[in-house]
Amino acid sequence: MKILVTGTAGFIGSHLAIKLLERGNEVVGLDNINDYYDKNVKYGRLQRGGIINSLEEGKDIPYGKLLTSSTNSKYKFIKLNLEDKETMMQLFEKEKFDAVCNLAAQAGVRYSLANPDAYIDSNIIGFMNILESCRYNGVKNLSYASSSSVYGLNEELPFSTNHNVDHPISLYAASKKSNELMAHTYSHLFNISTTGLRFFTVYGPWGRPDMALFLFTKAALEGNSIDVFNNGEMLRDFTYVDDIVEGISRVIDNPAQKDEYWNGKTGEKSSSSAPYKVYNIGNNNPVKLMDFIEAIEKKLGKNVEKNMMPIQAGDVPATFADVSNLVEDLGYKPETSIQDGIDKFIDWYIDFFGYEKN
Repeated sequence: MKILVTGTAGFIGSHLAIKLLERGNEVVGLDNINDYYDKNVKYGRLQRGGIINSLEEGKDIPYGKLLTSSTNSKYKFIKLNLEDKETMMQLFEKEKFDAVCNLAAQAGVRYSLANPDAYIDSNIIGFMNILESCRYNGVKNLSYASSSSVYGLNEELPFSTNHNVDHPISLYAASKKSNELMAHTYSHLFNISTTGLRFFTVYGPWGRPDMALFLFTKAALEGNSIDVFNNGEMLRDFTYVDDIVEGISRVIDNPAQKDEYWNGKTGEKSSSSAPYKVYNIGNNNPVKLMDFIEAIEKKLGKNVEKNMMPIQAGDVPATFADVSNLVEDLGYKPETSIQDGIDKFIDWYIDFFGYEKN
């Protein structure tokens, strides 16, 4: 298959591109390389795939031009905004993709409180352009990133894809729920197989600098204190990036199918009479935030000073993924332990940012 992966300068997208290439797929990566966080991390991910040869070279990536990896001829990359419908259509017409995995989005719950327009542009208009490009270019296999944040005010644990998700508490969550609704419409009207993936607190090497593990590790290494929200009374279903990527690759290989027995009265919320599906991808094993911090301290061999803070607007106190349909349909369940995943992240972090190893 030739697969378009959007967000390949991003955390999950960069890992997915590498995995697909390793198994022999042809991959076109897409990213706008915005400045939401440190661009050097994004350039490092592109360098890992041979798109650029140095972090400095990343500053000169031209817009709208396909670049070929210096290490793998099956990997191409284009710097492009999802909102740029005309260039997006041209890319689809030229490359003739067999499948699309849309991981590009404006991420972050807290950032959506201050910069709501960015979420409409990228997550709504941008996703619409992906759907339209698939529609008019015969792409029948679309997978896309949703988020555990769609569960919002739902307090029933574990979170099931058959729970009601009509009460989001951030615009980010609302945009991801909107993606699921938009995808179903295109599945119903145009027979495009769409699969939404509700990711649960992804972490690991090449992670996002705005995420807790990144912030906590940086503070610990530099001898600074960390802010611990909800006074540490948080539960998160932390999921290692390799587990996420394995789940995505299985979804790409198994496009959503119509449920012939589905009906509008008793049918599951996660499927449809259209070729539409939604999965949770989480570790199915929520971890206390304080235990997560303790795993960081154990790896680094030092204690970190903690500032206990109230819960922030848009945050939920607990996440816990029911992955039963993922197991049933795809025979897969994430398994990486917290300590193992954190150890691998910290090893990468120390190497990438040049900290002296103890």
